[in-house]
Amino acid sequence: MFVMKHTEKPLFGTAMMLAASLCFSTGGLLMKLIPWNPLAINGARNLVACLVFGIYLRVIRHKLKWNRTVLVGALSLAGVTTLFSIANKLTTAGNTIILQYTAPIWIVIMMYLFFGEKPDRTSLISILVVFAGILCFFFEGVSTGKWLGDLLALLSGIFYAGVFMLNSFEKGDALSSVLFGQLACGIFLSPLVLKETDFSAPVLLYVFLLGAVQVGLAYIFFTTGTRYTDPVTASIINAMEPILNPILVAVFYGEMLGKMSMAGAGIVICGILYYNLKKIYSQRIT
Repeated sequence: MFVMKHTEKPLFGTAMMLAASLCFSTGGLLMKLIPWNPLAINGARNLVACLVFGIYLRVIRHKLKWNRTVLVGALSLAGVTTLFSIANKLTTAGNTIILQYTAPIWIVIMMYLFFGEKPDRTSLISILVVFAGILCFFFEGVSTGKWLGDLLALLSGIFYAGVFMLNSFEKGDALSSVLFGQLACGIFLSPLVLKETDFSAPVLLYVFLLGAVQVGLAYIFFTTGTRYTDPVTASIINAMEPILNPILVAVFYGEMLGKMSMAGAGIVICGILYYNLKKIYSQRIT
């Protein structure tokens, strides 16, 4: 059964989602600065994040739950962090985050496939616009050989859609899903760190920041924010992430988006913002 469990604290929810977005946006740069295998990076950062998130759950005395819905949420979290890590090494950080940012469109599609909620005219237009932007990425990806990274980034957007819906199911528990997802990645992937050779102080600091801030603290803000905003609105508020992420990488790492990718990024962001603004307008006049 699908139920909306969000309470009436939209401003607080917005603040939490914006804070999460700021934390998330550091991921592209930090991953570029770590000369490790992406799976090793994801295992290490999730192990650190699991400790941070576990302490948070202990402080608020949250009782963990385990059921099928929590399991699906944990798999969604594990999927999005793992695919993001790999894609970030195979294509540009900008491509990775923009393609992951297609999550609102996948939410609309999932709502139709699983719950029979038909998309309205605004949703259909947004879907077409976003997919037009996605094509720009893949046209450039084929010519530059980065199409696999773009594909994995797009798949991470599908898993990300599942993460946004953690608080939208009757038996769901976002906090439990996040912790179990982080724990799974930490246990199964962190042993790969033993194959790495660079354990210099800067690298270890970047790994710690990835885990503690970009994943741990970010998901504390994220799971709090999704309790007070619906899935689509929450994902739209994260518009700051795909803007800040490539800017940070360009300024501090020197990696730029290609021309077609820049065009695709503009199209995708416009499509998502169009959807959000139309929804806000329709809610105000009803």
